[in-house]
Amino acid sequence: MAQLQSDKQPVMSASSLDTLSLLGGNLCLDFANTVDPRLGDHGQDYLGSYTDLVQWSHYAGVFAEEERQNLLQIAMHHPTEANQTFERAIVLRETIYRVFEAVAHEISPQQAYLDALRDVFAEAMLHASFVSTSEGFTCVWPGEDVLDCMLWPIAASAVELLTSSKIGRVKQCPGAGDCGWLFLDTSKNGSRVWCSMEDCGSRVKMRRQYARKRGSC
Repeated sequence: MAQLQSDKQPVMSASSLDTLSLLGGNLCLDFANTVDPRLGDHGQDYLGSYTDLVQWSHYAGVFAEEERQNLLQIAMHHPTEANQTFERAIVLRETIYRVFEAVAHEISPQQAYLDALRDVFAEAMLHASFVSTSEGFTCVWPGEDVLDCMLWPIAASAVELLTSSKIGRVKQCPGAGDCGWLFLDTSKNGSRVWCSMEDCGSRVKMRRQYARKRGSC
């Protein structure tokens, strides 16, 4: 397996999930957006421990309440393994971020990141099952009491997006030079600029209006 060290930027202590929005439009992008903002040196990290990783996974709909409780119980009895899983999750998060940040700017991602993503995906597929749906078959991960089970659908989500026709719709929010979140632009004409019009978009417009008023004085 390709080995990468986490290269995440310096962040402050973990923040409450209650304040985190899921705006990526894709599981892997929401996972990458668990540092806010991504631009600058003062990001708040929503993942500070294995417990946070489990809570976020439940919050993002990766698994149900019962599995959340089971994983927290297992982590209590196996703290070393839980911490190792958390460290792997952070490496995966930063790998996903670097891959899709490059994609958003129409740059080829570094091969080392692609290789690392491939390796996590290959491991995930060992646990996958295929089930029939009305539209064909889909890949699912049966509930398992395995500490790193949340990484499987996240890695699969990243590979699915990377190899789909939607890849050209991945964008990075500029904010006012203070965001950097990734999102999938699902607008009809592909004109979405910000991760959130109500947040980043509104702040940028207010700053522009303020600058125009000052310029007219």
